[in-house]
Amino acid sequence: MVNKIFGQNLIQMLSNISMIGVGIGAGALVIILSIFNGLEELTKGLYSTYNAEIKVLPATGKSFEVDGNLLNKISALPNVEAVTQVIEDDAFLEYNGASMRVIVKGVSDNYKKQYPLEKALVSGKSDLENNGNMRALVGIGVRHQLSVSLQDQFKALVFNYPKKNIPVGLNPEGALNRKSILPGGVLAIEQEFDSKYVIVPLDFTQDLLQYGNRLTALEIKTREANKIAEVQSQIKNLVDDNFKVLNAEEQQESVLKAVKIERLFVFIGFTFILAVVSFNVFFSLAMLAIEKKKDIAIFFSMGAGKGFVKRIFFYEGCIIALTGAFFGLLISFIIVFIQQQFGVIPLGVPSSIVDAYPVKINAMDFVYTGLVVIALTLLASYIPARTAANTVIHEQL
Repeated sequence: MVNKIFGQNLIQMLSNISMIGVGIGAGALVIILSIFNGLEELTKGLYSTYNAEIKVLPATGKSFEVDGNLLNKISALPNVEAVTQVIEDDAFLEYNGASMRVIVKGVSDNYKKQYPLEKALVSGKSDLENNGNMRALVGIGVRHQLSVSLQDQFKALVFNYPKKNIPVGLNPEGALNRKSILPGGVLAIEQEFDSKYVIVPLDFTQDLLQYGNRLTALEIKTREANKIAEVQSQIKNLVDDNFKVLNAEEQQESVLKAVKIERLFVFIGFTFILAVVSFNVFFSLAMLAIEKKKDIAIFFSMGAGKGFVKRIFFYEGCIIALTGAFFGLLISFIIVFIQQQFGVIPLGVPSSIVDAYPVKINAMDFVYTGLVVIALTLLASYIPARTAANTVIHEQL
């Protein structure tokens, strides 16, 4: 009698441990996936500050001849608000004795329609022209490295770019185009941009880089965000195979792909953890099958079939696992929702662009986690259910 009570208590304890383990594993998986969702959204938001909604690039090479008819056709599309002409290339920048390699980006006059630069402006103005004089917008990383001062109007940014088809010879400086411009503003967007980008007027880059009537890209702003896919498709129909038409996500495909790959491996890793936790379900059902052999034999003697006994153990496994998963998912939803709305858990990095851990609730994370729990529960319940169904009546009665 004592052994029977002890056995029942042990089975109950294993069942409770299994339930708690599944709940913790399922909840932790959803929380981690929500963090990756938040990081992905944060990455998209950062890059969208200086990435165009739609970008037209040459399929080969880095520049293409300007086609006035193409520009007019794209501009005439109903949902296109602005088409910004862009020339972008590497250059060598000097300022007050310091120097570094930068990416100089020349943009046409309608650039302000393309980028929300006012939000990213740290100091100065976002205008590329002041009283008829051209100005440059530098990333905050460029400013720090060169110690750029917006107040000192006697020190200019000096860009150097190799002249085309001219050998270096004995005078290296003679093989360089040099063009200067005063700094007008400082931008803080994202580390990759801040550390190497300088935005200048399109005319400035045409002279410096000797691009003539060529561009490196067209950047398109739509009137409504939900029309981006439609406009992208329309532009693809206007251009030939010599061009690529990319949306904002496709422009940062490598970065977003890295986040998604990490997310996938985390999902796989936590699936293995859930698989280990499901062994508790297996052991509790296996012990239950041993403990209830006489009861199972009575069921068989009363006319019950093997399928009936199997279903009992399957249902038992499902009750244990799904109850734990339900409460785990519910608690994880509450935690993620509170963090998403109120940001109660700080990131702990003073210089970070966000104060709290970025999270985002995605309904499919709950669906996938639930499916994984169900699949593992069925696998863990199969052998104990089969063992119980194969109980021999005459050995137990």
